[in-house]
Amino acid sequence: MKKKEYSNGEVTVIWQAEKCIHSGICVKGLPKVFKPDEKPWINIEGSSTEDIIHQVKQCPSGALGFYMNEGEEKPKVESEHKEQLAEVMPNGPLMVYGNIEVKYADGTSEKKFKTTAFCRCGSSQNKPFCDGAHKKVDFRG
Repeated sequence: MKKKEYSNGEVTVIWQAEKCIHSGICVKGLPKVFKPDEKPWINIEGSSTEDIIHQVKQCPSGALGFYMNEGEEKPKVESEHKEQLAEVMPNGPLMVYGNIEVKYADGTSEKKFKTTAFCRCGSSQNKPFCDGAHKKVDFRG
């Protein structure tokens, strides 16, 4: 999976486009950092390290992540979900929170942690996972 990294010296934000469900939570929360109409779309200098970390943790799909650079004090890592929770998003994906194992039709499996977004609209190019296609096809459900 392709990853892009953006660093301000203290923290490095990781973006995995394939996981993004285009919820817009990052853009609404920190518009000076997350600018989808600009290249690069993440302006890591646009806010404080603490605000960036807080906003990245709000990403529902796990497309955004972060790590502290060497020599910097690491923030407390949120504990993994002890219980699983499935949430049907209006006109969007099925969000599953917690540690799960996904078993594929070909017999392979993959472990997922924290948050996983599953496609409900049928238009994702990354099935069974959501890629935000529900917005393009105006999915209702």
